[in-house]
Amino acid sequence: MAEPRPVTLRELLRDVKQTLDEQFELPVWVIAEISELKVNYSGHCYLELVEKGGDNGVPTAQARAMIWSNAYPRLATRFETETGRKLEPGLRILAKALVTYHEVYGFALQLTDIDPSHTLGDMELQRQETIRRLQDDGVWEMNRQLAAPAGIQRIAVVSSAQAAGYRDFCKELQKSSYRFRPTLFDAFVQGAEAESSVIAALCRIAERQDEFDAVALIRGGGSASDLNCFNAYRLCSYVAQFPLPMLTGIGHDKDTSVADMVAFVSLKTPTAVAGWLDERAGQLHGALDTAALRLAEATRSRTHAAALELEKRLGDLRQLSAECLAREKMRLERLIGRPAETARELLARQRMRLDNAADMVTAHAPERLLRLGFALLRSGGRTLTSARGIRQGDEVEIRLPDGTLTATVTDTTYDR
Repeated sequence: MAEPRPVTLRELLRDVKQTLDEQFELPVWVIAEISELKVNYSGHCYLELVEKGGDNGVPTAQARAMIWSNAYPRLATRFETETGRKLEPGLRILAKALVTYHEVYGFALQLTDIDPSHTLGDMELQRQETIRRLQDDGVWEMNRQLAAPAGIQRIAVVSSAQAAGYRDFCKELQKSSYRFRPTLFDAFVQGAEAESSVIAALCRIAERQDEFDAVALIRGGGSASDLNCFNAYRLCSYVAQFPLPMLTGIGHDKDTSVADMVAFVSLKTPTAVAGWLDERAGQLHGALDTAALRLAEATRSRTHAAALELEKRLGDLRQLSAECLAREKMRLERLIGRPAETARELLARQRMRLDNAADMVTAHAPERLLRLGFALLRSGGRTLTSARGIRQGDEVEIRLPDGTLTATVTDTTYDR
């Protein structure tokens, strides 16, 4: 089999071009992400389109594209009008493209139309995906469940220093009769760098969280695409898990961003956030006034009740004192009026005791016992109370009522 003849590079690329022209005779709709975009002095727009795969964001396909100057102003204006966002890197678009190939400049796509609705739909898909991931992470309710101070005065503000919304916020706070201390943490709140810039500002606030009562994330009005960074998962995850109450005033009239959904309080505009702070301070002031009135009334009531109770107790004390004094006076009068009678009663009782004692002495007197037939025996100068110890021949003195006898013992008998 004969080998095919060699061809020149130009011939090969011409065949490639012819094949592509035949295969893609008509334009095709292509979904891709803009990675680079430049408009040169002539008005032509040159883009780099990519398709990314996986979570690492590495391109799996890449192609050059262009929009000629006769079409670019029309397509760009229409896209911005319908989406509220300029054509810029990071956007996913659905574009109508002519497949072109040039032997020198290679493969390229010539964009002739762009469908804005696809970009808006893609942003909504991103929004729904962010909601799902935050709920799956279990952080959806975290910031709303924080306990905010009754009076929020020290406010960390995340906004652009040049933003009209920030100026409106400050002006509204200055109108308040209460003192607030806002501290600005400057950040981009629109564009490709907004997400990273806002997160960086939140990180700076977290390092000083003891200095603040809450965080206000604010920006002025804008289109849905302008606010799309507030639907980004990473930023919303920071908001949901932030250790201070988050107050959002992201200037939108219709749509609610995911950052609004996970924030402690969501309001429509920066001015509304300032109004909410003023109203909350007023409610606290009113509550304090009410508490002060209640405390004063309770104090008066308790004081009055205590005074009545004290008066009652003083009356009871006076009555008890009077009764006690009366009883003691009567007792003293009785004691003073009866000394003689008491003395006589005492003497009579003592005389009776003496008489009783005398009767007892008389009843037990030896003379009385002797008259009853008893005799008192003495021997050797001692009174005999037992026969034992007396021997025959001992002399015994016998005392009788009318005299004394002396006898000699001739015999002794002892009872057992």
